[in-house]
Amino acid sequence: MYQITLIPGDGIGPEISAATKEVLAATGVDIRWEEKLAGEVAYSKFGRLLPEDTLLSIRKNKIALKGPLTTPVGTGFRSVNVALRKEFDLYINLRPARTYRGVKSRYDNVDLVVVRENTEDLYAGIEHMVGEDAAESIKIITRKGSERIVRFAFEYAVREGRKKVTAVHKANIMKCTDGLFLNTARRVAEEFPQIEFEDRIVDNMCMQLVQKPELYDVMVLPNLYGDIVSDLCAGLVGGLGMAPGANIGKDIAIFEPVHGSAPKHAGQNKANPSAMIFSAVMMLRHLGEMEASAKVENALAEVISEGCAVTYDLGGASSTSEMAMAVIDKMR
Repeated sequence: MYQITLIPGDGIGPEISAATKEVLAATGVDIRWEEKLAGEVAYSKFGRLLPEDTLLSIRKNKIALKGPLTTPVGTGFRSVNVALRKEFDLYINLRPARTYRGVKSRYDNVDLVVVRENTEDLYAGIEHMVGEDAAESIKIITRKGSERIVRFAFEYAVREGRKKVTAVHKANIMKCTDGLFLNTARRVAEEFPQIEFEDRIVDNMCMQLVQKPELYDVMVLPNLYGDIVSDLCAGLVGGLGMAPGANIGKDIAIFEPVHGSAPKHAGQNKANPSAMIFSAVMMLRHLGEMEASAKVENALAEVISEGCAVTYDLGGASSTSEMAMAVIDKMR
């Protein structure tokens, strides 16, 4: 039995979370959910975006599944998600991007994984005004941070049967910071001779992904480039509605769709649950439940491919809950 923290989230979060719970229940995997609040709904109820009770639950259970969160304006938080990453040192942001038949895309052969460093770079938020007319933001890249994210990328490639890791950087200009990241990547790559290694300058990488995404496999990037390129990759496969994600640390992992909370669609039971369900697929793999993971992924892919029981954004007319039921039917 697994005890897992569930944060339903804001906006459409509770609907896609409920749909995902139903799908996971149908796998037969014994999960006991511990539901907690965060984001706007927590702020309105407790006056805190991240209640201590929620943090304690995640720390205790080690695994969490969460819906999208809203950070209210004027709270002092840049992002609830960034706060969670810092709180638990979730230094890995894992973002797979894969094409599925039935999803409108310009490509039909994309199968990419973005491994994004999650704790340093410009996202450290160390910035200040310089007088009245200039602002300065400090970019921090460390050897430790670079080594652990690159090592994870190679270990992931080995574990998942991937063939190549591409380090993405701007070391031609930022020779100290990105140079340190690249040199560290090259050194770690020597420990994994069975995995092909290459590097790309980030602007060229973006062009390459648009022209020939089939040439790439696992990409490892510093925080800011990873944020940008992961959304680019989502665009290659149909958008954020198909984009699952995970934030992983040494002992704790939080799985989540990467799209927003879409408050204007809340309560209408029409949001696409695919990204949330695919995030749960990643969670099952993380737990070692490979059979259940494959069962859910294949069922959802089949529902999307058929196009008969999908939500409006996928060209159908089904509700969130109806699409979830269609996935469950495929699993039986």
